[in-house]
Amino acid sequence: MKIEQIYTGCLAQGAYYIESNGEALIIDPLRETQPYIDRLTKDGVTLKYIFETHFHADFVSGHLDLSQKTNAPIVYGPTAQPEFEAIIAEDNQIFEIGNIKIKVLHTPGHTLESTTYLLIDENGKESAIFSGDTLFLGDVGRPDLAQKAASMTQEELAGMLYDSLYNKILPLADDITVYPAHGAGSACGKNMMKETVDTLGNQKKMNYALNQPSKEAFIEAVTDGLLPPPAYFGMNVMMNKKGYESFEKVLSQGMTVLTVADFENVAEQSGALILDTRANGDFAKGFIPQSINIGINGDFAPWVGAMIVDVNQPILLVTDVGMEEETVTRLSRVGFDNVLGHLKGGFSSWIDAEKEIDTVHRITASEFASQIEGKEVMVVDVRKESEYAAEHVEDAYSKPLAYINDWINDIDPKQPFYLHCAGGYRSMIAASILQARGYRNFIEIEGGFKAIAETQIPKTDFVCQSKVLK
Repeated sequence: MKIEQIYTGCLAQGAYYIESNGEALIIDPLRETQPYIDRLTKDGVTLKYIFETHFHADFVSGHLDLSQKTNAPIVYGPTAQPEFEAIIAEDNQIFEIGNIKIKVLHTPGHTLESTTYLLIDENGKESAIFSGDTLFLGDVGRPDLAQKAASMTQEELAGMLYDSLYNKILPLADDITVYPAHGAGSACGKNMMKETVDTLGNQKKMNYALNQPSKEAFIEAVTDGLLPPPAYFGMNVMMNKKGYESFEKVLSQGMTVLTVADFENVAEQSGALILDTRANGDFAKGFIPQSINIGINGDFAPWVGAMIVDVNQPILLVTDVGMEEETVTRLSRVGFDNVLGHLKGGFSSWIDAEKEIDTVHRITASEFASQIEGKEVMVVDVRKESEYAAEHVEDAYSKPLAYINDWINDIDPKQPFYLHCAGGYRSMIAASILQARGYRNFIEIEGGFKAIAETQIPKTDFVCQSKVLK
């Protein structure tokens, strides 16, 4: 038996490939399926099942394409109602793959169909659980995402999650390995560990949610401090439940090469959003007017989802040369399939054509320090609330990037301000959105708070973020 965790950092997502005696199963596959096909061919094994732990909200699974290519059936837990052919398993049902078995444990609470898969090895020993979004390392799945579909409150779903964890997961042996669907950085939980594999015994000791004195205490603990989910989550759920365009077709369209003239024409005719995925430093020096910058080398896909929201939004890409396919692939992972093409030759071709460009007024942290010395200025910090609470520039305003659509209209276009995040990635996203909407009254700070912290600019006392989160 072989178990491989296929972890995708930009989504903080874990898919699983398990092989035994000529047969394999895959749990929660990513959108692009060719790597799985290649692995099956290399190992000379047949894919017997594709297991889905639930209808994912934060990414589009590759279950449909993978099933079509391999003829392997898709398996969901009890109560799932996909709009395509699938096996809807019963609680405690056993599936055999080679010399191993998978036992279905219906564990609702994150969603109603949420299911944990218990692996029984070739010796008949219960050896691992694939817990989806039911149990994370250091946390549990948020119980607020399925409220509307379930016609239940988050407290009612949290109570259901308690029953699932305390009645079905906690009684399992301490030496069982826990393989969750997500790790730190995912919006599906609030306090996940950076590690991606652990023992159930260790989780029983240190996971706050598994150490509550009562059901009431559990409900209060897991619902406390939940931030609103990204707006694109519901759209991804629908794609996973109803179906979607094949990845190959999405990739083919996104790889359409557009000359500068074609790019302009398509932009004008389609109303497409121009997404520039270059590094924030390069973007600041010059970009196509009205472009939005979300760098590919960062938490790209989640920020695309949070900022653009509508998965049907037409998109035109400006990327570093050679990064076009990677960008289209990452967009497809969160359901943004309507990429109309990319600018041939990248931004340099726009420069060569002597087209109009825009820039962001960016200064270093030391320049920021010298400019504000002895003055009263407005500083906008777009980091998360927990980062701001841990330490920030004195008198700075907390305006998290995730909520920019809520606070942007409160900005006085005549009031100058300074803008920063932790390192420059998020503040450049904010800067591009601000300028696209007509705001020119700010200066963005290169290197963000990390660089600011090295200056003499007055800051609040540091507070450990783990304490802030409690």
